[in-house]
Amino acid sequence: MNRIKLLSEQVANQIAAGEVVERPASVVKELVENALDAGARCIEVEVQAGGRSLIRVTDDGHGMSRDDALLCLERHATSKITRAEDLSHVRTMGFRGEAVPSIASVSRFMLTTREADCPAGTQIIVQGGAIATVKDTGAAPGTAVEVRSLFYNLPARRKFLRTDETERAHVQHALLLAALAHPEVAFAFTHDGRLIWRLPAEKGVEMEALRRRLLALWGDGMTLLPLEGAKELQARAVGGQIIPAAPCRLWGLIGAPGVARSTREQEHVFVNRRPVDNRGLHHALVEGYHTMLMKGRYPVACLFLEIDPAEVDVNIHPAKREVKFHREREVRQLVTEAIRGVLTEYHAPVAPVVLTALATPVAAVLPISLGSADPFSQSVRPAISLEASPLPSPRQDLLPMGWRPAPPVAAAAVSAVTPPVRPVSVNGPTPLLAVPLRILGVIGRLYVVLESDRGLVLMDQHAAHERVLYEQMLDRLEKREAVVSQKLLLPEAIQMPPRDAQFVMDHLDTLNRLGVGLGEFGERTFVIDALPPFLKVADAKQFVLSLVDELKAVGQSVNSMRLGEGMVAKTVCRHAVKANDALAGPELERLLADLRGCRMPYTCPHGRPTLIEMSYGELEKRFGRAG
Repeated sequence: MNRIKLLSEQVANQIAAGEVVERPASVVKELVENALDAGARCIEVEVQAGGRSLIRVTDDGHGMSRDDALLCLERHATSKITRAEDLSHVRTMGFRGEAVPSIASVSRFMLTTREADCPAGTQIIVQGGAIATVKDTGAAPGTAVEVRSLFYNLPARRKFLRTDETERAHVQHALLLAALAHPEVAFAFTHDGRLIWRLPAEKGVEMEALRRRLLALWGDGMTLLPLEGAKELQARAVGGQIIPAAPCRLWGLIGAPGVARSTREQEHVFVNRRPVDNRGLHHALVEGYHTMLMKGRYPVACLFLEIDPAEVDVNIHPAKREVKFHREREVRQLVTEAIRGVLTEYHAPVAPVVLTALATPVAAVLPISLGSADPFSQSVRPAISLEASPLPSPRQDLLPMGWRPAPPVAAAAVSAVTPPVRPVSVNGPTPLLAVPLRILGVIGRLYVVLESDRGLVLMDQHAAHERVLYEQMLDRLEKREAVVSQKLLLPEAIQMPPRDAQFVMDHLDTLNRLGVGLGEFGERTFVIDALPPFLKVADAKQFVLSLVDELKAVGQSVNSMRLGEGMVAKTVCRHAVKANDALAGPELERLLADLRGCRMPYTCPHGRPTLIEMSYGELEKRFGRAG
């Protein structure tokens, strides 16, 4: 007796539908992608009951003839590819030929289409995968697909759909991705007879068109920075065959420092205009921000990667959201370096701004005595006391780490000087440290109150000093100044897996230079006998293992300096000015001047903001003065 049987075409289509059609949003995504491939310039989507009762997608693309309309209902019938070799050069959104027959097999399906030069259109009605009606009809050029009663013949699948509002949100997200990827196309979305949005086609330069589309979808009030970068992927050998070098371009908009979210909802990456989920690209994006993101926060970004289709494999999952790169390390490096370059330019030190002195010095209210220890040495430097009068030239060896002497300026001669303006933000103001700032006072012995020509500014003195110390310590490490180690009372042996052991071997010199005393002790075994003196850890072995895990997560392409940044960040947090340390006026001016000289002055090493601005417009709203 034969046990293996050939499934019917209808059952096979329903099985395929389980992979392609997960929920109403999957239907909308596939139909919108087909419309984009058909050259549509205007796409309208109508949904009822979250998509479970009706999904209608109408476009003005080139349409189909009667024969093509019938053929598109067959599995693996497509106009996108003709042979297996074409899979390595896919330039369209769809290519498998599975979506339309899969959708038709689990719904009451109606297709109406007409080519521009045909006198009549074609209408096809399908009930659960079986063609019921084929007839001529009057129709506008393009295609309209109507999907009713989704999963009506698969009740087990239908009951797993969520509430109407949840399904509507998924549909809207799928449309949002398509609208961002194609600003030149007009979109309209209607739910239960109510117009949700109508987006006009954006024309002009691609960056400006994307900015206007983002403004329509995300709203105003978000500072975004334009990003453009390019890289030539190196030639490589695969199976004895030389793959030539290939250009790779990255462009888009990213959030300025301080613009972040608690989820990845506003983190969008497109590869050749296809929205993708790639863990490597997400890691590269976060790595580009590095110390400008708080823990648990994610960047706001809309990035487009343009690469030779032969360099990326999109034929991994039926949903086509997952992709693999043949040269992923180089692509990740491009993303990280491009983002870091834009943020570094945004943070670029500006011409110093001389502060307007107060009529009543701050120090008259807040006398201070500030002491600090150099965490990279074993000696503690004495505390200093700064008066409110103009500062003499202090001795360099008495300055706490992170404080550089500013030239003395008489209070009467102090005036505000406007620095050059750098137009780096797309829809935001000039960077805060590029405008004159005047110190007004201190609140709660922590928040420094400043005034600019745009409104009120608050500076967290602890976070600001953390950033100053952090960058100065890193500068010392970059100059290869060795850190003094503190010997452990009892050395400990650490046995590691092969990959971890190889990673430690590759970075052993750098770890030793940072004061982590590691040495080889047989195969895959190391001995730790010293730690930096500023580290307070209960378990040295666990500290090293955790350090290796964190560094491996960063990626192999990261500069070896990253090995010390985690320890430096923890160190400066303990040695920076604290919340209740009262600072005098000249000290605050010096702190602000040092912050201006930092490469990344707007966040502390942990990603918390150092400066917060409240514009005059916001103040007027708070006091009811705004119209």
